[in-house]
Amino acid sequence: MAVFPWHSRNRNYKAEFATCRLETVPLEFGDYHPLKPITVTESKTKKVSRKGSTSSTSSSSSSVVDPLSSVLDGTDPLSVFAASADPAATAAVKDSSRKKGDRDQNSIVGLDFEPWTSKRGEILARYTTTEKLSINLFMGSEKGRAGPAAFAVSEKVRTRLEELDDFEEGSQKELLNLTQQDYVNRIEELNQSLKDAWASDQKVKALKIVIQCSKLLSDISVIQFYPSKFVLITDILDTFGNLVYERIFSMCVGDRSVLPDKFSPENVNDTARETCLNWFFKIASIRELIPRFYVEASILKCNKFLSKMGVSECLPRLTCMIRGIGDPLVSVYARAYLCRVGMEVAPHLKESLNKNFFDFLLTFKQIHGDTVQNHLAVQGVELSSYLPLYSPAMDWIFQCISYHAPENLLTEMMERCKKLGNNALLLNSVMSAFRAEFIATRSLDFIGMIKECSEAGFPKHLLFRSLGLNLALADPPEGDRLQILNEAWKVITKLKNPQDYIDCAEVWAEYTCRHFTKREVNTVLADIIKHMTPDRAFEDSYPQLQSIIKKVIAHFHDFSVLFSVEKFLPFLDMFQKESVRVEVCKCIMEVFVKHQHEPTKDPVILNALLHVCKTMHDSVNALTLEDEKRALACLISGFVKMVSFGRDFEQQLSFYVEARSMFCNLEPVLVQLIHSVSRLAMETRKVMKGNHSRKTAAFVRACVAYCFITIPSLVGIFTRLNLYLLAGQVALANQCLSQADAFFKAAISLIPEVPKTINIDGKMRPSEPFLLEFLCNFFSTLLIVPDHPEHGVLFLVRELLNVIQDYTWEDTSDDRIRIYTYVLHLLSAMSQETYLYHVDKVDSNDSLYGGDSKFLAENNKLCETVMAQILEHLRALAKDEALKRQSLLGLSFFNSILAHGDLRNNRLNQLSVNLWHLAQRHGYADTRTMVKTLEYIKKRGEQPDMTHLTELALRLPLQTRT
Repeated sequence: MAVFPWHSRNRNYKAEFATCRLETVPLEFGDYHPLKPITVTESKTKKVSRKGSTSSTSSSSSSVVDPLSSVLDGTDPLSVFAASADPAATAAVKDSSRKKGDRDQNSIVGLDFEPWTSKRGEILARYTTTEKLSINLFMGSEKGRAGPAAFAVSEKVRTRLEELDDFEEGSQKELLNLTQQDYVNRIEELNQSLKDAWASDQKVKALKIVIQCSKLLSDISVIQFYPSKFVLITDILDTFGNLVYERIFSMCVGDRSVLPDKFSPENVNDTARETCLNWFFKIASIRELIPRFYVEASILKCNKFLSKMGVSECLPRLTCMIRGIGDPLVSVYARAYLCRVGMEVAPHLKESLNKNFFDFLLTFKQIHGDTVQNHLAVQGVELSSYLPLYSPAMDWIFQCISYHAPENLLTEMMERCKKLGNNALLLNSVMSAFRAEFIATRSLDFIGMIKECSEAGFPKHLLFRSLGLNLALADPPEGDRLQILNEAWKVITKLKNPQDYIDCAEVWAEYTCRHFTKREVNTVLADIIKHMTPDRAFEDSYPQLQSIIKKVIAHFHDFSVLFSVEKFLPFLDMFQKESVRVEVCKCIMEVFVKHQHEPTKDPVILNALLHVCKTMHDSVNALTLEDEKRALACLISGFVKMVSFGRDFEQQLSFYVEARSMFCNLEPVLVQLIHSVSRLAMETRKVMKGNHSRKTAAFVRACVAYCFITIPSLVGIFTRLNLYLLAGQVALANQCLSQADAFFKAAISLIPEVPKTINIDGKMRPSEPFLLEFLCNFFSTLLIVPDHPEHGVLFLVRELLNVIQDYTWEDTSDDRIRIYTYVLHLLSAMSQETYLYHVDKVDSNDSLYGGDSKFLAENNKLCETVMAQILEHLRALAKDEALKRQSLLGLSFFNSILAHGDLRNNRLNQLSVNLWHLAQRHGYADTRTMVKTLEYIKKRGEQPDMTHLTELALRLPLQTRT
């Protein structure tokens, strides 16, 4: 290909804008709204059919139907599909709905009832032991397996009863000296053995395992572990109860019938009823009371298969059975289990649950009897350690009987507590179970009862803690609030044990924040500091101290008030452990960023939060995860953005300078500071309306210098490139021309350092698309940058072209040629008499040169150099594997010439024709694109002074693929 000269076409931007602007159509806005339903008039014509029916024409108006409205009637496609599913799938759906129906039947338990599962983990974590435990393991025998099919039913029953007797006689092995974890593992093994035995149709073996596990609940040799043992064993009982119920229910489902969701005993067939009775008879034959009680309670739900009144008759009997359990701890947990299954099966039978509770009250004094005291002496357990063992069971019993109970029941409970001498354990459970609103309205009454309680066994501070937990959920009468706080704090502040003190102070700190001012909060914080500072007691209570801080900042969103609390910052000083200190600082900044809506310049807030942010920043090291760095930087940047000194721009810049020195290790914060300083310079320009005085000119130069100094400290290559460009644009807008040139030169000198790949969200990506995007933005800015008088014509463009030429591009990439094409667009725009856009009060080259012929000649030389590079690359692509790239690049270059070149020049016109043929030569051009392009050329040829395009169109044939 020969060398072709470049001739830019003259552009009239205003005329082009007018041509491209959308046509405006007047609208009657009173009748039109984009969200108003459209009314469509539809004309329907019935044609004459072959049978000779007549034709008629009718018009009707109808609103357009919303395609989503059909969902409202429930007939969505998935429901229709499910309805037409196979019978097996339908049965599965019915089975699922049956289980849900079982849960809902006669149920008044809602989501506000805290389930047992939510308490399970807490109990296991709290009640542990280091003492050795023992367990009796069932030694399975082959007798437990199902007999041959030829056995008669009576023979099977006799065999199974013999197996049960064999178990009663001692087919078990005792394991001694187990650690707590070994014990838990053995229990889990028994649970799995139960499931395996049931799956292999060894029902008697399964029953033996359950009986054996239930017997463990009579063992109180390691009394501190009993609550956790109860949780583990009742898990096995629950598994057994569910297996039995599902087994009997499956027997009710025949080939032709399915039990309804809310079935009655009349719907149960004889086989299922007989099997159910058989299970109850087997359980009734268990000799020992405790396993017989627990196993029968676990299948309490199965009474539904026998009688409508089965559950209501069984609950009182089981309640009476518990009276035979001598140990009060074992007894109360048995009552807790009965309440638990009772609430699951028949929560409406509150009378039975209440009877269970009143039975417990009658035997409550046994706790302080000689038998219990002697047993505790043998195990070396103090009464203060023994009484809390009752809490999980008692709390659950009270929760069950108080659920949706009327307020007068609380009054009755309070009276019973008084009759029992205001027993602290009982009073604590009452406050833990009943609704917080009921407790809050009687706060002073409860305080009076707490004062009269004995300190023996259950300390008063735990009662005040329980009361405080209720007051955190519900507000007491306004007139009582200060008296309540004073009475409670009198007791709390006298506590000597730091752990007991902070457990109570944590709860009452929230009450203080909710109802009082910063004065009372300051008093509470001062008292906490006083108690927790000696012997560095705060080091063992960081979770509670963190909780207090969170509660304080949750109620004081006005940080000017928060930091005026005298003891707040000294309170923060107690967080000596770095990781905890950083977490507290993050909590403070999260609240500030979320709730601080107005910019601030309050020196108290700024100094305090700078200290907080500095603490977060200094925690960053080489081991800090990127996500953690990002989170910290986001919080600090949020703080930086909320600082404003109004029109005092110099003070604002001073703050940014200080922040840069404090947060130099977090790159996102430095980036935010550069953006903030750039915005500060533009705000100064806005205030001065572009006419800088000597003082403001010096100030914006200081802002620009801040950016110039800070950007090189950043690591991200494209971050630096984009910020150099941004800062250069800010400098240019503020008439700092030499500073703008310095930014642009720095960006150009940085381009050779761009690596081939960059890390994007942990993945390596090619960098060329990002470089291409940056250069496009850079070219747009270079259009309005005036030439330096000492550096020659278009010196920045020349330097940039040299860098692009020397940069090592991928062999399979055409990005360098695309960049050269964009340079042609830039140079074409630079040759116009008036540029497309300008910067106010900055003379661009169109004003400096005024269409000077020497300038245009230099411009054209650059264009020819760039064109030579493009054509050379197109020539190099004339290989089989690169023909498609050649076609696409040829068409792209053709479009550039069409948009920016003066095609009245014969040589340029001929070049465009050659490129058109090159794009189609090997059949890789998209025919539709070529047709559209040719139509566009013909349409433009119809405009005035564009007849040469019509002639060009005649020389551009369309080729079809063969």
